[in-house]
Amino acid sequence: MASIVEQKIKIFALGGLDENGKNLYVVEVNDKIFILDAGLKYPTEDLLGVDAVIPDFTYLKENASRVQGVFLSHGHEDHIGAIPQLLSVINVPVYGTRLTMSLVEDALTENGLDYKQYKLYKIRENNELFFGEIKVTFFKTTHSIPDSVAICIHTTDGVIVYTSDFTFDQNAKGRYQTNYAKISEISKEGVLCLLSESINADKSGYTGAGSALQYELDEAFSRANGRIICSLYSSDLYRIQLVIDLAVQYKRKIAIIGRKMQRIVDIAVKLGYLRIPKSMLMNLLYIDEKNDNNLSNLVVLTTGNRHEPFNSLTRMAKHQDRLIHIEKTDMVIVATPPIPGNEVKAARTIDMLYRTGAQVFVVNKNLLPSSHASSEDLKLMMNLLKPQYVMPVIGEYRNLVAHAKVAEQMGYRPENIILLDNGDVVEFQQRELVNHTEHIQIDQVLVDGLGVGDIGSVVLRDRQLMANDGIIVVIANLNKNTKAIVAGPQIVSKGFVYEKGNEELYKLLDELVRQIIGQFVTEQYVNWQGLRQELRDKVGKLLFNKTKRKPIIIPIVEEFNL
Repeated sequence: MASIVEQKIKIFALGGLDENGKNLYVVEVNDKIFILDAGLKYPTEDLLGVDAVIPDFTYLKENASRVQGVFLSHGHEDHIGAIPQLLSVINVPVYGTRLTMSLVEDALTENGLDYKQYKLYKIRENNELFFGEIKVTFFKTTHSIPDSVAICIHTTDGVIVYTSDFTFDQNAKGRYQTNYAKISEISKEGVLCLLSESINADKSGYTGAGSALQYELDEAFSRANGRIICSLYSSDLYRIQLVIDLAVQYKRKIAIIGRKMQRIVDIAVKLGYLRIPKSMLMNLLYIDEKNDNNLSNLVVLTTGNRHEPFNSLTRMAKHQDRLIHIEKTDMVIVATPPIPGNEVKAARTIDMLYRTGAQVFVVNKNLLPSSHASSEDLKLMMNLLKPQYVMPVIGEYRNLVAHAKVAEQMGYRPENIILLDNGDVVEFQQRELVNHTEHIQIDQVLVDGLGVGDIGSVVLRDRQLMANDGIIVVIANLNKNTKAIVAGPQIVSKGFVYEKGNEELYKLLDELVRQIIGQFVTEQYVNWQGLRQELRDKVGKLLFNKTKRKPIIIPIVEEFNL
């Protein structure tokens, strides 16, 4: 590698700090920009109607000529879900492993983009990519999805390592195995800064291997006399493979449904990342008078993302699904612990499953080990890489702080532990942290359908008002010549109160609207702006005084030739 007298290195996040999801980290080495992951975040309940939240790409757009590429760690949406929007802003090379890039291609297609028009490169773990004096390498990590890698940026001042999500599962096999030899090689070169995940930093010990889960599932399979229906998150290919292996062991047929909702399973099957003997896989027919798909030797995997498995189970329990109706002879295994914000839906679904009379086995969340590093995993990564600086990433701020405390236990001084917020920039020169004051102004970008970034606080506030208090539409038609009211006023309520039973309120509204129109309308002139604003203000005040509610007021007053 060619040497340089001095390199200026900057590291910052455009997403992923103090939040779960939206991971996007940037490493700048002199004039070169390297992007690590580009994920989305699922919206909270207060973001009504929003499909996803993605990072703010403004800085990257302004510096597009300096971007060397996007380097992806694995195929989960919180790490690759914003790639379609990013490539729509800057068309730069994207590098990732085979499964990860197949999921990127699928995501681009889903967003109406031709992936062949973009520079997508499938890499292997042993690939070395050179960008002038900078080298980028990878090493395999263990996660719930295969083909996961850590990303290493080699500079003359040391290596910057981004582990992304990982565990040290000693029982992992094949594509899930961590490459300890490669980690050792990176360590010998000298690691300047370690960017390591923090989601489970407050949990002691190592993240479990899940052997207890395998035992419990085996017990459930051995007790089942009829059909088995199992819900799993489609992003957790490791557990899906576990259930498939048990189905094969018990000589049961396998059907996977929900693949159109989350096609990661379909892609994994096609690429061979999920091993299902073709003789065991079957396609279900729609339920009719001749077919009910109620085969006693059948295992049904219902997969999806977030709430999708629960929606599917609900339809099955209500006998509204086109493929599966849950019967008393079935065993239902719920191996999808509710994610934050999904607890109520999960509880209602499980209650509904019990009402069917089927055997219901809800897997204890303690038997569903996370695929994220616990405190001892983080310590082991630090011991193996021996970084000079530790920068906690990926997680809420409390997770970042817990990670920092783990680093302190390892003997790291506070000045060598870097806690940042999104947009905060740290700068290194000659292997030392020299600047911690720069900040890049960023905002959250909301995705709603095909719209990206066109929803702001005003729109969200209006949606919240509509959800809480409804809408009142005030309609009146005026004679264009005489300016007299010829139709209306009509008060239309949506989500507020019915007219029936509230006649007195609607009478007051009618009188108020006529009075306001009289104030702002003369035979010669109509003060349209003042009229509409006064209707909003006075009608709103009247409704609040009478009901203590604040609906959105929409005045529609127009002139007509008669």
